[in-house]
Amino acid sequence: MADEYPFEISPMFEGERIRKDGMHVELSGPKSKGYELVRATSMDEIEDGKFTLIGPDISEMEEGSRHPFAMIYKIAGELVEEDLESIVERRNHDFQNYIQGLMHLNQRYDVWIRVSKDAVAKGLTSFEPIAQAVMMLFKNELPFIEKVEAVYITDLAEIEKEMDNVKAIYKSRDDRTRDLHDEDVDTFYGCTLCQSFAPSNVCVITPDRISLCGAINWFDGRAAAKVDPEGPQFAIPKGDTINAVAGEYSGVNDLAKSLSSGEYDRINLHSFFEYPHTSCGCFEVVGFYIPEVDGIGWVDRDFTGVAPNGLPFSTMAGQTGGGKQVVGFLGIGINYFRSPKFIQADGGWDRVVWMPKHLKDRVLADIPANIADKVATEEDASDLDSLKNFLTEKDHPIVQRWEEEAEEEPEAEEEVQEATMFAAPPTMQNTMPMQGMPMMMPSSSGTGGVKIILKNAKVSIEKVIIQKKE
Repeated sequence: MADEYPFEISPMFEGERIRKDGMHVELSGPKSKGYELVRATSMDEIEDGKFTLIGPDISEMEEGSRHPFAMIYKIAGELVEEDLESIVERRNHDFQNYIQGLMHLNQRYDVWIRVSKDAVAKGLTSFEPIAQAVMMLFKNELPFIEKVEAVYITDLAEIEKEMDNVKAIYKSRDDRTRDLHDEDVDTFYGCTLCQSFAPSNVCVITPDRISLCGAINWFDGRAAAKVDPEGPQFAIPKGDTINAVAGEYSGVNDLAKSLSSGEYDRINLHSFFEYPHTSCGCFEVVGFYIPEVDGIGWVDRDFTGVAPNGLPFSTMAGQTGGGKQVVGFLGIGINYFRSPKFIQADGGWDRVVWMPKHLKDRVLADIPANIADKVATEEDASDLDSLKNFLTEKDHPIVQRWEEEAEEEPEAEEEVQEATMFAAPPTMQNTMPMQGMPMMMPSSSGTGGVKIILKNAKVSIEKVIIQKKE
């Protein structure tokens, strides 16, 4: 490999992070434009191994600069079909990360790549060896591909010219599962492509839940498992239905336990709070719980501002990823917003209180009409106070939850009166498992004790001192 390419190629380089100070050039990403696309074509339309570059090469890019970037791979073979395009497209993520000094993140038109200074110093001054290495890996790892041709684009005008067509292709793929639902099939599909970045993550793909990266739907998973049964996409027998509303199935639980190395043994596919799906890092959107209003906000990679909770996407993404079940944050693919089972265990759209305007506009046709104008954007609310005012003014369904909770408080106060817990300083040590969210945080009340109101919380307490009130 060293003689053929100016870099090493190995799975050991997956997960390599290139920070800003070690970067020679950044390609596409959140501050530029680009995409990656695979197209199935006939054998006579491809010149195997051909590489075309439209725009400047690496040698023409200044250190520390940022450029638009698109990758198009044309594939052909007797077994190649349109259903495989998304699967091959996602493997580009794998294979580019096999290259030392190259970092590939995300997918579709959110793709983000960095080339390191060290790689350029060792001779990586052109995109051609990158494309040749990826084409070689496509054919070696995916034997159904008999021919492959690559086109890389760094010219902004050329990328912008094709962007609408490219997005239309992605949309047509996503629309295929609109009339198919979880209860209609007995097999789901799993994907472990992101385990190099999130070792315990297992992405479960169902008709009603697209992959977190947004690139693989149920049909794509089925096609991949068929042609490459030992690959990173595989069948998951659904098994028994444990909870249809939450989306819990025995087959999914069994697989999650084995492939997460025992990190977790339950997954609710359609719950935000109770045993939620894990989040890898390639997710398109992050959901975040806002306890002050008992609602859920959503923010995507294209939003450069700060959400009402005071955090930008990047910070919340750091809290969410890694392949853990993080209650309070959840990564999803954008197409999951269009699912009739969208977080249905926790209220669905009635629980959504905030999204960036461009994201809301993108999925507006799939937001129930009775809630659409009640979901705030950055134009309506920039902090918690303005968000609460907006929700009250619009009579958002979440306001009814506030009123119901307020009615329950007197009963809770009576219970606290019977056994008041005193502590000065507190001698109560406790842990609050994440499965307990959402919850109201403790607040002081009265003159002689602490009033604690916990709703839907699970509390593990090591020590409690109860003192009789004198």
